[in-house]
Amino acid sequence: MAFTREQIAERAAKEIPSGCVVNLGIGLPTLVASYLRDDQEVWLHSENGLLGTGPFPYEGEEDPQVINAGKQTVTILPGGSCFDSAMSFSMIRGGHIDMAFLGAMQVSMSGDLANWSIPGGKTMGIGGAMDLSSGCRQVIALTTHQSKKGEPKLVSECTFPLTAKGVVSRVITDLAVLDIAGDGFRLVELGPGVTREELEAATGAPILDPAV
Repeated sequence: MAFTREQIAERAAKEIPSGCVVNLGIGLPTLVASYLRDDQEVWLHSENGLLGTGPFPYEGEEDPQVINAGKQTVTILPGGSCFDSAMSFSMIRGGHIDMAFLGAMQVSMSGDLANWSIPGGKTMGIGGAMDLSSGCRQVIALTTHQSKKGEPKLVSECTFPLTAKGVVSRVITDLAVLDIAGDGFRLVELGPGVTREELEAATGAPILDPAV
């Protein structure tokens, strides 16, 4: 057993303090929106120019002109606003986004993030990930613990092209919740049914004991 994709998103939603402005990256991070509580008063930001992004619309109620950065149709909450991408990136680069949840291909024990290109693979472009990872006040990576080939994504040093250095503070995977510790990954919480030995075998860097 381990965390499902939905449980990863649900666990991530618990990391968000009330009143935060949060950006959700493409893929797994978009699921976080479904697990936000009303009392959290979270404002979701999308780099294509939305603040106050709401949940995905019901089938048949989609507006093709209201999309997030991943080109998924979304809704806009009461009080939400639209603006151009220049304004959106000014918000990111100016440090006005409290948190970003980003996908990852690799995360190093120093907090380096690689999430846009695999050598020899198809490259789609870095998009807004570089700005988000360096401009947001806190970056949490959401990812499976291993690649489809069974290779660890949490490593001592990234071997893929970097998105940004030393930006990730916490990683939530299907196996565990871990903090960046510099000399390894500090265990915060194991996934359901996951043992410490299984976690260590699936990780390409030391697993450190939880903080006392």
